[in-house]
Amino acid sequence: MINFQLFAVSESGLQELPVPAEATTFEELYPGLALGVYSALRTFNHNRFLDLDAHLARTYQSIELLGWDFVFDERAFRQGLHDVCTQFPYPEARVRFDVLAEPAITLGTESRILIALQPFAPPTPEMINNGIKLGFAPTLHRDDPLIKRADFPLKRRAYPIGGPDAYENLLTDEAGFILEGTSSNFYAIKNGVLYTVGEGVLEGITRKIIVGLLPELGIPCRLEAVHQDRVGELDEAAISSSSRALLPVVQIGAQRIGTGKPGPICQQILAAYNDYVGENVKLAIEP
Repeated sequence: MINFQLFAVSESGLQELPVPAEATTFEELYPGLALGVYSALRTFNHNRFLDLDAHLARTYQSIELLGWDFVFDERAFRQGLHDVCTQFPYPEARVRFDVLAEPAITLGTESRILIALQPFAPPTPEMINNGIKLGFAPTLHRDDPLIKRADFPLKRRAYPIGGPDAYENLLTDEAGFILEGTSSNFYAIKNGVLYTVGEGVLEGITRKIIVGLLPELGIPCRLEAVHQDRVGELDEAAISSSSRALLPVVQIGAQRIGTGKPGPICQQILAAYNDYVGENVKLAIEP
């Protein structure tokens, strides 16, 4: 059983909403709702967040690009987020917040801002120490990568995350260049240089942090995509997301990456990222 909690945020405060008994994923919490945009992140130290401002900025950008006449009440949202995470009865939470296209009337609220929580399960030591395998999602693409649409997780369900043959699957463009994972950003490393596509992908918050750390680590970065036919030439590869930090990739499709084990550059980046997290997690509201 997965212990979800779901809340609506309004000027008058929080309203707890019913959770479908059969729900096993965030996507199953919103049947019949007019989905809009969302963001997903995790807590640190129970009720602290990493770069919450960046998640909100991306949400505002999505709302603007959709042309919505909607004012996001950030004060009420931050207070609500702080309150629900502080009272959450598990050590850490995985959090998703949505801005719906229409109010969630069927759930008994006129609010368009929802916050959902579930217990956070970090990547296993095996995944970090031994790496993960990736496949490809040839039929999946984002219509507008600058908008984090809430219907995309429904589309990617054809390519389950954490499957036995591939932990994650990669999206490619029409020419076969690798763009991103179904729920992550992608990195390729060759001859000491990190490659990650420069445009046409979701603007990942963790990706922005990682790219920002590279200069002080002395790791050159090129905002270029790698072709799927050349993954066998890579020394290392990785994916990143807000809930998984950086995970090393040791196989893509049938092709082994490098030695088949996590490499030193990925380990260096992950150590720097963990240090960054320790120095930058904050409460959702000012103390």
